[in-house]
Amino acid sequence: MDDAAKAEFFNKLRSSVGATGTPLRARDPVNQAMIRHWCDSMEDANPNYTDPAAAGAGPHGQIVAPPTMLNAWTMIGNIPRVLDPNDPQGTVGHLLDNAGYVGVVATNCEHVYTRYPRLGDHLTGTQKLVDVSEEKQTGLGFGDLVTTETEYHNQSGEHIGSMFFRILKFRPGTGRAPSGVASIGERPRRPRPGMNQDTRFFWDGLRAGELRIQRCNNCGALEHPPTVRCVVCGSFDRGYLVASGRAHLYSFVVAHHPQVPSFDYPLNIGLVELEEGIRLVTNIVACTPEQLEVGMPLELTLVNSHDDITLHQFRPARPPRQVETRTFNEVNVGDKLPLCPIPITPTLIVATAIASRDYQDVHHDRDQAHKKGSKDIFMNILTSSGLSGRYVSDWAGPDAVLKNLKIRLGAPNYPYDTMTMSGSVAKKEMVGQEGVVQIAFEGLNSLGAHVTGTVDLALPMGA
Repeated sequence: MDDAAKAEFFNKLRSSVGATGTPLRARDPVNQAMIRHWCDSMEDANPNYTDPAAAGAGPHGQIVAPPTMLNAWTMIGNIPRVLDPNDPQGTVGHLLDNAGYVGVVATNCEHVYTRYPRLGDHLTGTQKLVDVSEEKQTGLGFGDLVTTETEYHNQSGEHIGSMFFRILKFRPGTGRAPSGVASIGERPRRPRPGMNQDTRFFWDGLRAGELRIQRCNNCGALEHPPTVRCVVCGSFDRGYLVASGRAHLYSFVVAHHPQVPSFDYPLNIGLVELEEGIRLVTNIVACTPEQLEVGMPLELTLVNSHDDITLHQFRPARPPRQVETRTFNEVNVGDKLPLCPIPITPTLIVATAIASRDYQDVHHDRDQAHKKGSKDIFMNILTSSGLSGRYVSDWAGPDAVLKNLKIRLGAPNYPYDTMTMSGSVAKKEMVGQEGVVQIAFEGLNSLGAHVTGTVDLALPMGA
């Protein structure tokens, strides 16, 4: 387009700013089946969502839906989308699609929860187009940011919550290539480990998904690395046990140089102590050097290095869910939340997209994702919201009540990566009669920060 055509197109896009669309009623009332589907895919075990007895004794007095599901109820689903001339966001999206801006990615989302949705609530969302930005050059390509606000009410007109939402519509193929990609080429594989008849059981075990530690069949002593003869009793009768994969960090170093092309730097190298009592040297992955702490709990993860070689690594262990809800008085500003790794599998991406009723093809169809400028399918923002809410409520306890959620997306969550959540208490204050705590959090993957944000939640006061 020339400058005049660009100006005319931009004015056409902005002509609907301020307009409110036709209220969209959810196809179904809030129901247990959809809640359970969401909880299963997000691995959210909060009993207030699925256990009638626990929910009846909880702060809501009944089963409620996860508040981060707020906009899932009115998602259109996997049906043909008919353009509504009274839908300002749809009109803008249609214009951008026709102009070649067919790529789409969510960038910001803010929820405010008046109360949690209850079984039987039939929600209606009324959306307002807030802004359409001028064309911007982004890493994904040239595009426009489209911002909306949606208010949600139930069948009685009661306000349930509101959402501020921003997406980027961009032209695939116009983005900036990551620096250095053209010159690096295919990454070399890691050096093959040494292997002989005395250590083959160890490598065979890793390929089978087991961490096998040598054990003396005579006296039961454990040893690693493997040896021909027991150092305790001298027996040549060697066997092994399968370790649980649970460990803690005994010591560590961080390597910066010399850099070998097959490794990422800085490189976390840890001496880990298995719960069986034996120690071994390994890489600590899915966390930054600054997040390493002696004594931190770890769990085994495996990586395929060659077609016939699997290597052991360790990452921060997923923390247990808090069963008893923390109180306002026991929480202090600066308290850290434990690290929580979330493996980003294709199943997680697809299952959570469907559970959130998001049938955008870039979240489940690799061919379409490629056509629209992505290297692979990627996680949708409803999942990022759901996992963020799960992380905070798992730390706080089941009876913590989320008041709002604000997130910003950065690096995509692609399959076969790990996102590690971290957070801390940023603020606590009395709001009326409620003790409200603000948690600042982020989720890092190998590309950088996927999600950053805050959650405000009310906690019981305590003694």
